[in-house]
Amino acid sequence: MGGKLSVDPSTHVVVVGGGFGGVAAAQQLRSCGIPFTIIDLRDAFHHNVASLRASVQSGFAKQTFIPYSQTFGENFLQGRVVRINPEAQVVVLDGGKEVRYTHLIICTGSDGPFPGKFNIEASCQTAIEKYDAIVAEIQAANSVIVVGGGSTGVEMAAEIRTEYPEKKVTLIHSHIGLADPELLPCVRQQAKEVLLQKGVELLLGQKVSNLKDLKLNITQKDMLIKTDKGTEIVADLVINCAGNKINSGAYSSTLSGHMAENGALKVNEHLQIEGCDNIYAVGDCADVNEPKMAYHAGLHAGVAVTNIANSLSGKPLTSYKTGNVTMLLAMGRDDGVGQFNGIRLPRFLVTQGKSKGLLLWKSWREMGQKAPST
Repeated sequence: MGGKLSVDPSTHVVVVGGGFGGVAAAQQLRSCGIPFTIIDLRDAFHHNVASLRASVQSGFAKQTFIPYSQTFGENFLQGRVVRINPEAQVVVLDGGKEVRYTHLIICTGSDGPFPGKFNIEASCQTAIEKYDAIVAEIQAANSVIVVGGGSTGVEMAAEIRTEYPEKKVTLIHSHIGLADPELLPCVRQQAKEVLLQKGVELLLGQKVSNLKDLKLNITQKDMLIKTDKGTEIVADLVINCAGNKINSGAYSSTLSGHMAENGALKVNEHLQIEGCDNIYAVGDCADVNEPKMAYHAGLHAGVAVTNIANSLSGKPLTSYKTGNVTMLLAMGRDDGVGQFNGIRLPRFLVTQGKSKGLLLWKSWREMGQKAPST
């Protein structure tokens, strides 16, 4: 993108959402010298790639939350965006505060059950305490049910058995295949083999039928879990890792005509919302046919900021092109499976590259801060 631009004083980019895509966009806007405000409902960036490790290791959660204000100063605003007004070019926060923009980057991500996701208004300290609390619940349980065998459920089950090999862990998944369906079949099979090697019991092709009646994330002896195939299991703790959905609350009321069925925003090749040339969607909330991952959100952010800079300087816009799937699954701190650019990686490489440190060093470095001691 080059050096700093000479921009009109009225230029102001608003970044809605401070996840991986939002932080990447804000950092790149700053390096270009483009005025911006990044808005998030928390006061700290959540490196949720490590959220499952924070659920099993006491004291680990403090590594996963990085304060925004120390990185972005006055360019950070805490609050929940409840409406976007494209005509007036303002975003409206819960409480009525309006923030003007000339360009908008929407990075609201996806939402889902805790502990895989933590999308509530909370201080950094409150968030850390919530993760420490679920660690205590897992420690107190002798048997754990993990509901959902997508990537989150697979990683959750592996984390628990790695940290607490004496506990009985059962993963229940409504499909036969585990992990993301866009992964290579051999990688999905590897994930299954690692779980079995770690002693995770698998109940595949069955759906929990009484999930709404169960107390989640709270240890309660002898809970009865039922499936649609008539299977009954007794366990002490149930953790739900299924049901992630696009977080569309900030824009659903005013941009509904630009939304896909899943709640994501329809974008063109430049990641602009069709008909709104100054609004970009980045990460999970962009309707792009690829797995929803932090890695892709960062790539989207680069394209969006480049195109804002190019539009300000009269240059042609750049396009985003999907590639072969790159995805790494941390199967506990001591194992991992995955693929790079569509090619399966050796397990030891995934373990070294992701599983051991969960890329926390990268987020702390990019936020320009020093991680707390463990």
